[in-house]
Amino acid sequence: MSVSEQRYVDEYPMRLADRRAVVTGASGGIGRAVALAFAREGAKVVVHYNRNASAAAECVEVITDGGGQAWALGADVGEAQAVQKLVAEAKAVLGGIDVWANIAGFDILTGAGAALSDADKLARLIDVDLRGTMMCCAAASSEIETGGAIINLSWDLALIGMKGRNPEMFAAVKAGVTGYTRSLARSLAPSIRVNEIAPGWIETAFAENEMDPSYRAAVIEQTPLARFGRPEDVAHAAVYLACDESSFVSGQTLKVNGGLSS
Repeated sequence: MSVSEQRYVDEYPMRLADRRAVVTGASGGIGRAVALAFAREGAKVVVHYNRNASAAAECVEVITDGGGQAWALGADVGEAQAVQKLVAEAKAVLGGIDVWANIAGFDILTGAGAALSDADKLARLIDVDLRGTMMCCAAASSEIETGGAIINLSWDLALIGMKGRNPEMFAAVKAGVTGYTRSLARSLAPSIRVNEIAPGWIETAFAENEMDPSYRAAVIEQTPLARFGRPEDVAHAAVYLACDESSFVSGQTLKVNGGLSS
């Protein structure tokens, strides 16, 4: 556990006690941070993964070693039948669903995703980030208890634009998530609240290992809070949107971006 995580545990009481939560894309990065934060706040958590079963199992182990309850479930959220199965299995192990966080996304910047053609990158982004989010919301919303919450993941720069082929595709897809989130919030009100988080520059594998140092320095210089965000910064926002403190918040985009854009 990092110093910032430990400080958060020490300073804040549990806000998700007895809640049952599903976090997609929780085997690493932001998703893992959200799953751990939910568990630290008292939630029982399904740690979803697609391919990295060992990383999901490690996340579950961290939660259970800390006295929490968690289960790892695998599914490709770009496949309709897999999503239906995930929802059913999650409900079975949790005993119901109160919170669903759609954090899963397709990586077009590192690994095999970076080597795909533009057409294939866009297809996978649509399948996972947009269509996957929509299918998860559609399948889970009928199972989420009244008073529950759905949290989607957009992108800060989808709201203001960023040049470059990869950003163009990512922004288009995440802008779709934003439009869907706002519409779904109206459809599911007043029973279920639906919000989204739009992170700015976060310490991901790409930012840490592959970003040009001069570009990284320029980003930090342009960011009023003078640093990259941490996955935990996004996770803290997710806890707020999942708990009762945000009971009058729905259809909103919470930007976690260090003040980089208004």
